[in-house]
Order: sequence, then C-alpha cells, then structure tokens
Amino acid sequence: MRGLARLAAAHGVAESYEPTPGHRVPVPTETVVAVLAALGVDASGPEAVRDALERHEKALAARLLPPTVVAVAADPAAGAVLPPGLLAGLPPGTDLRVTTEDGRSLPLGDPRTAAPAAPPVPLGVHALEAETPDGRLARAHLLVSPQRVPEPSGRRHGLLVQLYSLLSERSWGMGDLADLAQLAGWAGRAAGAGFIQLNPLHAAVPGISGESTDPSPYRPATRRFADPVHLRVEAVPEYALLTGGDRRRADALLSRAALLREAVLERGTPVDRDEVWRLKQEALELVLRVPLGPGRHAAYCAFLAEHGRALEDHATWCALTELYGPDWTGWPEGLRDPRSTRTARARAEHLTRIDFHCRLAWLVDEQLAAAQRTAREAGMDIGLIHDLALGVHPRGSESWAQRHVLAVGMSTGAPPDAFSADGQDWGLPPWRPDALAETGYAPYRDLLTGLLRHAGGLRIDHVMSHFRLWWIPEGRPPREGTYVTYDASAMLGTLALAAHRAGAVVVGEDLGTVAPGVREELAGRSVFGTSVLWFERDWEKADANGTAPILRPGEWRPGCLATVTTHDLPPTAARLTGEDVELRARLGLLGGAEGEPDPEADPEAVGDGPRAGTSRGGEDAARAADDRERRRSEALETARAEARREIGDWLDLFRRMGLLRPGAGEEQQIAAAYRFLARTPARLLGIWLPDAVGDRRSQNVPGTWREYPNWRLPIADASGRPVTLERLTGSARAMALLEAVRAEMARGPGGPAASAGAPPGAGAGTP
Repeated sequence: MRGLARLAAAHGVAESYEPTPGHRVPVPTETVVAVLAALGVDASGPEAVRDALERHEKALAARLLPPTVVAVAADPAAGAVLPPGLLAGLPPGTDLRVTTEDGRSLPLGDPRTAAPAAPPVPLGVHALEAETPDGRLARAHLLVSPQRVPEPSGRRHGLLVQLYSLLSERSWGMGDLADLAQLAGWAGRAAGAGFIQLNPLHAAVPGISGESTDPSPYRPATRRFADPVHLRVEAVPEYALLTGGDRRRADALLSRAALLREAVLERGTPVDRDEVWRLKQEALELVLRVPLGPGRHAAYCAFLAEHGRALEDHATWCALTELYGPDWTGWPEGLRDPRSTRTARARAEHLTRIDFHCRLAWLVDEQLAAAQRTAREAGMDIGLIHDLALGVHPRGSESWAQRHVLAVGMSTGAPPDAFSADGQDWGLPPWRPDALAETGYAPYRDLLTGLLRHAGGLRIDHVMSHFRLWWIPEGRPPREGTYVTYDASAMLGTLALAAHRAGAVVVGEDLGTVAPGVREELAGRSVFGTSVLWFERDWEKADANGTAPILRPGEWRPGCLATVTTHDLPPTAARLTGEDVELRARLGLLGGAEGEPDPEADPEAVGDGPRAGTSRGGEDAARAADDRERRRSEALETARAEARREIGDWLDLFRRMGLLRPGAGEEQQIAAAYRFLARTPARLLGIWLPDAVGDRRSQNVPGTWREYPNWRLPIADASGRPVTLERLTGSARAMALLEAVRAEMARGPGGPAASAGAPPGAGAGTP
C-alpha cells in the first residue's frame, strides 16, 4: 500500500529498519497503523489513508511556518540569522518580526531583500511572526541555540554513585542528600575529583495494592522533581525548632531510623525504600508544622512562583494518590483530567496536602543546592552530574499532567538485537514529536531547566532518543514495534540552549544500537558519549568468532565519559573473578535450556507423548531433564571460558603497557583498568565507587525483577560487608585507587608507557 508508506514517511514512522547494515526488516502493517493512530492520524483503511494524505498535503501547502523554527548560533554572543531553507519557502515580500522571550520586538522585514541586513536574533525561545503581501499571517516558536554545549576546561576524573547505596552512620536506611554533600566535600578536597555522577533522583510512583515501590530510578512518576525520600530530615532548618511532644516523637523516629540503618549495614537487609519513606514522612509532617520565618517564607514563595503549574500538578497528583491510590487511570473520572472542573475543586479542597508536597519539593531543592555548593567549594569545577531517565511511568504525575504530549497506547523499547533476541519493552510512554513541536519543545525545556538548577552536568539515558525511538503498540511484543523519528535539530538545540545557560556539560548514554551518523552529530555538538572499557574494540575487524581487537588508548574518542563499568554491568571485581558469570547462571540468564517447559512444574507441558505418571513417561521426562541440565552446564562452561579469555586479553595488555606487574592481585588489576582509561584522551573518567572498595555485587541485573535485589544494595567490600560513607572515605584501598588515577591523569593522555609493547590492535589472540 504505497499510500500508507507515504503517510508513514510524512509523519516519521518507519515501515522497515536495519538492525545491521544490509539486513532490512519489515514492520508489520498493523504496527504502522497503530503508531499513526497514536499520532492522531487515521490510517485504518485505504480511504482513510487517502483522506489523511490529502489533509496533510493541503496543510503543508498552506503553511507559511513550521510550528518550531530552529536557528543555530556559531557564536553564542552574536546570535543567529534565520535559516535559509525557511526563507526560501516564503513568498517574496513576506514581512518577518521576532518578539524575544524578554518582550523586545525585532523587525526583520524580508531578510532576503532587507538593506541593511536584518539583525541577528539572540539565544532563546522567541515568537516569530510572518505576514505575506496578501495578508496571510503565521506564528511559530523560534529556538535560537548555540552550536555546542559547554565543555570542561580540561580532563577530569570523578565518581559514579548510586545515592541510595551510599549509607553513612546518620542515614535513615539509605543514602541521602546530606551524605552526598559529605561525599562531594571529601572527593573534591581529598581525591581531586571534578564531578560526581548520580543515579536519577526523580520522584517515584508509590506501590499499588500492597506492592513495594518500584526501586528502579529509571521509571519515575516525574523527572521534573526529585523524590523527598532523599531528604536528610535533621538538615531541614525547622527540625531544630521542634519542641514538646513533637520533639519526642521526632526523637523516637530517629531511633527507629537507626534500627533500619543497622538492618542494612549489619544484618544484610536490602534497602527498604518504602519503610525509609514512612519514617521520613512521619517526621516531616511534624517538621512542616513549624512556621517558616520571614526569609524562608519568602524563599518558598519564590520557589512556588518559579515552578508554577508544573509543581502544582505534581503536588496535586501526590495528594490525590493519598486518597485514591497511585494509578490515576482508576481515579474517579473527573479527576483523570488535570484541567477538569472536578480536579479544580479537589485542588481547593485539599490545599493543605498539596502545600505539604510543594514544601517537600522545595526542601529537596534546597538540599540539592547545598550539595552542589559543597562540591564547588571543594574544588570541583563540574560538581554534580544528574541523570535524566528516558521516560516516565505511565501512571505517574507527569503522564497525568502531560497527556497532550505523550503517545497514548505506546511504549518505548528496543528491537531485537544481539543482547536481547526478543527486543525490549521499557514500559515508558514516548513523547509525541508533533506535540513537542507545537509547544516549542516547552516540556523538554522545562525539564532540562529544572534538572540543571543545581548541577554542573547532565547524563542523558539513551541519548539516541533525540533522533528516533522504538515505539511498541500496547499489547504487542517488542519485536512488533517501529522507529519514530524526532526533529534532532530541535531536540539538540533545546538541550544546547539549556546546557549553555546552566554552564553544564552533557554526557549521552550511547551504548547499544546507534543509527549511522548519530555519534558524529552528537560529537559536533560537544555532547560526550559513554565508553565502557570492555566494549571498546575495533568491531569492524572482528574475526569469524566475533572477537575484535582491543582499542589501544590513543584510538579512543576524546569526547566521552570513560569508565570500566556502569550500574547495569557487574562491578569490576566480579568480572575479574568470574563471579558475574556464576550469578547469571544462578539467575537463569546464560541461555542454554532456559525457557523450556519444566515437566516437574507442569508435566503436561512436555510433548504429546505419555505423561510422567507412566513408566515410559517417567523415562522420557528424566531424559529431558538430563538433556536440559547438560545444555545448562555447556552454556555455563562456554560463558566461563569466554569470560576467562576476555579478562586474560585485557590483563595481558595491561602488563605489556606496564600497568600491571606479573602476579598482581585483584586490587591492582582494578587499578590497572582505571589507569588504562587515564591513558586515553577521554575528557571525563568515571570511577564506579563500589570498585574503590572491591564490591562484587551488581546494583542492577537487567532481565531480573524479584529474583535479585536490584537498586537496593548498599556499597560493600570484597567480603560483602556493607561499607559506610565514613569507612569508605577512610579506606586505604579506595584512596590508593583514586591516587593512582589522579597521578596517571596528571601525566596526560598516553602516559609514559602507552605505546610500550602495545602494538596497534592489541587484543584477543595477540601473543
């Protein structure tokens, strides 16, 4: 159906895709039709397709301006002129005028014929108006952005931290913002660190019907506001003013918090986010009874004014979840719409609870500001690098308040690839590219502005989403999704403008399937990529077994954050010892016989022959069980052998480079891996904080849920004993690693022995 193909192309919906060069996979027609429907386009049949195409073509012919116009300033101080492509499509004599975001009027006339030349437009998001000689009028958003985001003044090393895992002797059962400030002060002064990269601190969706809150920081209620579970209650100024019964109740809560902390640190209990929040919320209810002094009241009012409707919506959602549960799709019908009359009445009726949640957002903002201030005072020129999750929970406050820009009935994910044969569904509703353009990308602008208030940098999860996203219609498997294209110039322009105004560096997580040209475009914008030691090989030179040569330090890209591991990968000690393979085997993640029916659990699930109750059936079941066990063992042995070979290749390379002495132990091997990174030209080097103390436990094991305590483990030493912030900062092992990296960084890229014994392409199979 060529009409459907034209319609899909007009709206940026792919009818096929290439998972690997030269291998094109068609997208099911039903998927294309469903995705178009989510974009407000009816393609349910041939007649509907013809009508939709006709409407689209007429709208394009009549349009003077697109919803958002993007202009790029090579020199941010000089501003930018309108793009030639836009002007070429306007009738001769069209009069243009810009109203800047600060209210100034810039008459441009017809820039093609104006004398003198039309003035450049400053950075910002402005209103562009066009009037043709025959009286037609049009209005668009004009986004003027710098070409590049800010870059650090030199090479920097820093820490990668999951905040919940960083417990101090004063934490309430999980790491908090006061712990972060202490870590920043120590890392900046004692370790010379330039930054601390955090996990997303976004507000979470409470658990439904007795379920625990989803601990994953990558599926939040909203990305605009941080979760108050990260507050240090005693650091709220009004806490010190508690008296009488409220003081006694607060003291009792502190005692209960100490027991919760002890359970995690001394008895191996995973972090219990819900119990931590129950205690903190009860304490904060007491603290917020204390009246604010005049200065703090003025600061709170300023915060309310600055965040406006977005804060009110989130706080309203929080208040309504206390009454009706966290799934807003099950609320009384009138409350499902944040702009309805019934919701307006609810805001008035529950003003006290809404104010409570607004106050919490303000307190978190204050403590985030204090942590960044501490980092800067400790000598960090970047400080905190916040993490932006790809999307939000479909039942969260952001999906409730911003349904007009989200694709209803769609989820984001990834197509099948070498790491996931069935593809992935992340359960996050995607932004509609057409709705973003109509708003001048305001939702993204506001999100970035909020995240960068108290940060020197931003990590963007799945940064490829600025170009395209894999959309999956509800009820369909991930493999039956398709790519939807976004306006990369507008998305990256929005990002560049926000980062420029905040003076913030940007790190994009660009691991996995990346379309051609994406990394080059990001590099041209000074958006750093993410390079993980184990994956940095010359894959174009892979042999028949899929083994590729290791990239030598000089072959790494400079524009990246280089690290040895991440939150989704094993700690370095576990990889070096092979413990990561054993864990994956225990969790059934190695392949082999996984996914086959188990006759002991369901005898009728195996074949069509006799059941296990007969002699023949019992023999068949036993043989099947033996066969599965044999394949599991084979898969485990294969994984062990591959891991040993890979680690052996790296350790051999470290020795040839003079980074590792023969017979050196695990601690020295970890240091060698990070010293290798320091020999690369990478502008940022991230040290996974658990590696500093030899932690062997993964923070997250993709593909698991209840089988593993994802996002709930404190940092621990090599024996599995949790390590407090106080012990970590006093650890000789941690300081030795940080000093080794610091010294290697000081020598500059390459180092004294970068080329010694390391021929080009050194790696697998190199003697």
